[in-house]
Amino acid sequence: MLVRLRGRDDTGSAVIEFVVLVVLVLMPLVYVVIAVMQVQAASYAATQAAREAGRVFAQADSPVQGRQVATAAAALALADQGFSPDPAPLALTCSTTVCLAPGSTVEARVSMRVRLPFLPDWLAETTAGSIPITVTHQTPVDVYRTSS
Repeated sequence: MLVRLRGRDDTGSAVIEFVVLVVLVLMPLVYVVIAVMQVQAASYAATQAAREAGRVFAQADSPVQGRQVATAAAALALADQGFSPDPAPLALTCSTTVCLAPGSTVEARVSMRVRLPFLPDWLAETTAGSIPITVTHQTPVDVYRTSS
């Protein structure tokens, strides 16, 4: 006596497998790619902001004018990449007691938090919903400049 096992009908299972694959694998992968791209853009923006702020501060006539133009340069660099400069993420420090002394260095530090995409505001403002980025750039003050 021969018993034949009848195969199950697989009609429509490809659609179900595709939906499960998209939801469980593809959607998280797309989210990770978008989040990494946003963090990378913020990193580029912070690097550009720190570099430009240090450069314009080192070329300024006075420390007061230097802080003003450095803040404007950092805000412009952040806005160029689509990030808001508020609150001001820029900190400037000098290596000597006399800022802008010939041969000294100026350190520009830009610190910001990048919100992860598609999160509600209450979660994005916490440490779990954002990634901190800090960039430091040191710019030398020209040794041939006249002291101010």
